Amino acid sequence: MSEPSASRTPDPGNPSPAFSGIRRLGLTGSIGAGKSTVADLLRARGLSVLDADAAARELSFTPDVMAEVSRQLGPEFVLPAGGLNRPALAALVFADPQKRGVLNSVLHPRVREYMATQERLAADRGEPWVVQDVPLLFEGEAWKSMDAILLVDAPLELRLERVAARDGLDPEAARARDAAQMPIEQKRALLATVPGAVLDNSGDLEHLEAQLVRALRNLKVLDGISPSPGV
Repeated sequence: MSEPSASRTPDPGNPSPAFSGIRRLGLTGSIGAGKSTVADLLRARGLSVLDADAAARELSFTPDVMAEVSRQLGPEFVLPAGGLNRPALAALVFADPQKRGVLNSVLHPRVREYMATQERLAADRGEPWVVQDVPLLFEGEAWKSMDAILLVDAPLELRLERVAARDGLDPEAARARDAAQMPIEQKRALLATVPGAVLDNSGDLEHLEAQLVRALRNLKVLDGISPSPGV
């Protein structure tokens, strides 16, 4: 996960109804919890992972997004070589909710369209499940459209250490980014209302993977899915 920034798509809004025959597995987690590791494990098991963050990053290089950001937020937030100035936008939207709303109004409709297209392609391939990887899934309404949800978590101090090491942030900056998200207790409370599981990523990869496989079996996500070679 790169800086929770700018192009971060916390919750791209309510997705369209799932395409016939396909179910949605939501994947989310607090900053530094290890959601990306779980996404890789899911891919290895033959699941298509639709990454809202990656979609937002890709879309940030399109001419219409760059033009809208330049017009609504300022040309200094568009890089001369193309793409958005993610660190500058991150600082802006963390400090100003109104500006964050402006950025979301530019990105979210496009991310929704991208995710819907990818979901339709997965349905056309006959896939029974698709993973919707959305960092701040519970902060909006999108979680309500999931058939099941995986919530990745780890102790706060461990998560902050990971973020500081990964993104080069000082501890206070990492803590501020975590504080900008929904508290984990609230996420767990919402998760308790839908099928799903909490994955504790405070140990090693083997521990995490064992929990994931157990959760997928309990949720019957693996039925009819062939893992990638080597799994």
